[in-house]
Amino acid sequence: MIDLSTALNTAVRSDVPLLPLFILLTSLLAAPVLFALPERAARLRTGLNLGVAAMKVALVAWLGIKVSQGVIYDVSFAMLPGLEFKLQADPLAILFISLSAILWLITTVYSVGYLERGPHRARFFGFFSLCVAATVGIAMAGNLFTFLIFYELLTLATYPLVIHRGSAEALRAGRIYLIYTLAGGLVLLLGTLGLWVLAGNTDFTPGGVLDAVVAENRAAAQLLFVVLVGALGVKAALVPLHAWLPIAMVAPAPVSALLHAVAVVKAGAFGIMRVVYEVFGIDTAQALGLTAPLAALAAVTILYGSLRAITQDDIKKRLAYSTVSQVSYITLGVALASPVAAVGALAHLIHQGLMKITMFMAAGNLAEGMGVKRVSQMDGIGRAMPGTMLAFSAAALAMIGLPPLAGFVSKWYLAQGGLDAGAAWVVALLLGSSLLNAVYFLPMLYRAWFRDGSETCATPARPRIGWWLAAPPITTALMVLVVGGFANAPFSPLEWTRFVVAIEYLQE
Repeated sequence: MIDLSTALNTAVRSDVPLLPLFILLTSLLAAPVLFALPERAARLRTGLNLGVAAMKVALVAWLGIKVSQGVIYDVSFAMLPGLEFKLQADPLAILFISLSAILWLITTVYSVGYLERGPHRARFFGFFSLCVAATVGIAMAGNLFTFLIFYELLTLATYPLVIHRGSAEALRAGRIYLIYTLAGGLVLLLGTLGLWVLAGNTDFTPGGVLDAVVAENRAAAQLLFVVLVGALGVKAALVPLHAWLPIAMVAPAPVSALLHAVAVVKAGAFGIMRVVYEVFGIDTAQALGLTAPLAALAAVTILYGSLRAITQDDIKKRLAYSTVSQVSYITLGVALASPVAAVGALAHLIHQGLMKITMFMAAGNLAEGMGVKRVSQMDGIGRAMPGTMLAFSAAALAMIGLPPLAGFVSKWYLAQGGLDAGAAWVVALLLGSSLLNAVYFLPMLYRAWFRDGSETCATPARPRIGWWLAAPPITTALMVLVVGGFANAPFSPLEWTRFVVAIEYLQE
């Protein structure tokens, strides 16, 4: 059990203040080395990728333990007059950085197997490493200015991954991705400048930085909120800013997993958390009448994404629209302005990542191992690839909300938070969403396990899936079971979210 009062009362400056910078540099400095390695240096590249990813996990674990004990990490220096580059390792940052570090290691294992015979591996893993560095920077950004720097780096690092295959379809998807994300980044820049003008700084601070100026600048503060959430809503795939996400599914399976579970959409949702909790403050956002419209937008996105998922025969596009829906649970929990709902939102940041990365890696295995890319081709695939489909099935049932799996835990807290906030409609929304989840996931499971695939399965592209591809989705599926079944264990994601929420709500 994490003792919040002890951690806050005994807070001390770290004797290793540069630890956040070391964590950032592990993947940032690995990138140029990976770019420089020749294509034939497969073993060296694999060893470097896995070694750096494992080192990052170890450093993040050390950082998390120290932060839970009240140690303060703060690295900053002036970049422009009045603007600082600032890294800080607070409990909210630890939540996101832990997800990115652990899933980067697992996705690296998967990527090695997926790309073992593919071209341009040096380029892929170089940009892959830059992408993770940008995600870590977003997690530990201590102000909106630093967040903006890494937010834009994430766009530039993921674009080459989206177009990795180089086909006309991939290049078109890349152009659309850039149009959306660069436009969102430009709007975020305007919002950052607006915050600096209003508040005199862009720091992330529990309780917000605008409370002293809102009374005299109410309309400006409301406009700033719309600008910032609109900019971040592009990557968070809020309707109507979501269209790039299904189109980007032309990318290789490891990239799709990265986009949906670790990096891009999570960066948007995480940014919305920072804006609501630490730029405005939840009380100020509520007083300005901003939380209710945000909750309504999240609700529309949840239903829209699920309805669109039902109509998709392409497996990855069905999963993409599912992401549009599921990530908005996070925004909904933040917007409800309830500590209980906030616990559900933060827990879903982790839980959705585990569930969705499992499903995308499994989908990649179906495509690579059996040539199955459509729902209509899934008949009997469970008997042909039982390990992969067991992992997919566990994640799908968790996504529906079957207890005691991970998805049920976060939905339960969101429902309780809705009641706590006097918004009983949230319960109906979550029940309706779970029903729609069942409508588009259960037929996939029925086809895989209960229908004869002798006439519909595609010709196998490989005789079997090696352990590099098989082990990662099975590992993350087991994590889905563990974080749900042992949600109340010490240092579980749920326990850490309670720690974060207590800081954001009780320390204002």
